[in-house]
Amino acid sequence: MCVESDGCEIEGCSSSDEVHTLSRSMSTNLKSNPDLHPCKPGQKFRAALLRCRSPTAAAGILSFGNVLNYMDRYTVAGVLLDIQRHFSVSDSGAGLLQTVFICSFMVAAPIFGYLGDRFNRKVILSCGIFFWSAVTLLSSFITKEYYWLFVLSRGLVGIGESSYSSISPTIIGDLFTNNSRTIMLSVFYLAIPLGSGLGYILGSSAKDAAGDWHWALRVSPVLGMTAGALIFLFVPEPKRGSADQPGGRLRTRTSWVCDMKALGKNRSYVFSSLASSAVSFATGAFGIWIPQYLFRAQVVQKTAHSCTEQPCSSKDSLIFGAITCVTGLLGVVIGAATTRFCRQKTERADPLVCAVSMLGSAIFVCLIFVVAKMSIVGAYICIFIGETLLFLNWAITADILMYVVIPTRRATAVAFQSFTSHLLGDAGSPYLIGLISDALQESYATSVLWQFLSLGYALMLCPFVIVLGGMFFLITALFFLDDRDKAEKHTNQLSRPPSTVKVTK
Repeated sequence: MCVESDGCEIEGCSSSDEVHTLSRSMSTNLKSNPDLHPCKPGQKFRAALLRCRSPTAAAGILSFGNVLNYMDRYTVAGVLLDIQRHFSVSDSGAGLLQTVFICSFMVAAPIFGYLGDRFNRKVILSCGIFFWSAVTLLSSFITKEYYWLFVLSRGLVGIGESSYSSISPTIIGDLFTNNSRTIMLSVFYLAIPLGSGLGYILGSSAKDAAGDWHWALRVSPVLGMTAGALIFLFVPEPKRGSADQPGGRLRTRTSWVCDMKALGKNRSYVFSSLASSAVSFATGAFGIWIPQYLFRAQVVQKTAHSCTEQPCSSKDSLIFGAITCVTGLLGVVIGAATTRFCRQKTERADPLVCAVSMLGSAIFVCLIFVVAKMSIVGAYICIFIGETLLFLNWAITADILMYVVIPTRRATAVAFQSFTSHLLGDAGSPYLIGLISDALQESYATSVLWQFLSLGYALMLCPFVIVLGGMFFLITALFFLDDRDKAEKHTNQLSRPPSTVKVTK
């Protein structure tokens, strides 16, 4: 006899079957329980729905939602040239779109981290994804006189997407452990480059198909609302720390202030967050400006003409989007496989793999600006290798956090890491690059060559930041084992009976 958590019997089960509850605990000797009764039609549907909530299915749905998050974020970048022409804004004004988005994203992240450690996470996720989908759809109807309103709409979208990025990794962390968690987080974080690349492709393709860039903002909201419904119906709400301590029940008695103090003393967490900021700085700047930079390079080489009327050429956005998708897949797969192999050699494999990949990426990023003037194909090759190495560390960084932070603080840790990486990274990098480019163009504003060179000089800031991030990962490696052991010891303390739990600050 099989029984779901609402106490009704499910047809088709033998009397010798074990009893499984929604919390995955098992019980026996329930055959004689007088409270059991045949399922009503509505209860049968609910029981069938509950059986679909497997950890693998939940991770797949959450990964799908993450793809849509980043796809929506970079759809604007795919039609940025058209937006500049439509609203008549400069490079710095266009860069402001991403800056406002990221600023609202990072401000909201700690709030959602606090809520995610204390309230139902899947409800927060569903509401957040419905919110940004609605705002994105409405923003496509803003007229050219109200650019400030379009900028504001991107800020509101950032708030909605912040709820998702802050909370969803912690659900995966509570469903899986060890190498299984590494694999599932790798799939989840594959959504960052994959969604970013699809954003360029979606934006460019929708614009070309409709002959109007506004339609680029009307596709992802429909998919977003579908993902929100799937999350609400099929993603379970696991107990916090259930994967780390399957036989115990974690209890939390710490305040938000206490959690923040503990995270501030966690050296591996602090330095990996700073390294993540360097990655965000580079990817934020590249995501907005590389397609523009390559288009200007082709104008200099006289293989393309300057855009004087809409719709502008979307070829570079499509190619860059495709490269980002492929490099994201390769980077995450290679990163996970390399880390698993290196763990057999050293327990510090996670931060060391991240450090080496970032330092290698900086070399090829520098080469982009050397070869772009002479060969677009050569620039694309450097972008391919540089992005692959840069994307190696996305999932590994998240796994480092899961190792060194106790389960009851993970949502707060993810949220504050997101806040830090955006504050020091892509919150300002698109606007900063645009500002430097505008400043360099002042003397030769009408020169096509100088417009290309000025943007390239501004983007040269990125490889230096990437090197700095690699150094932060090397520092993380020094403290990783000590912080991991402290987290394991603290988790074991929290899983004891209440009378023996002692939470240290």
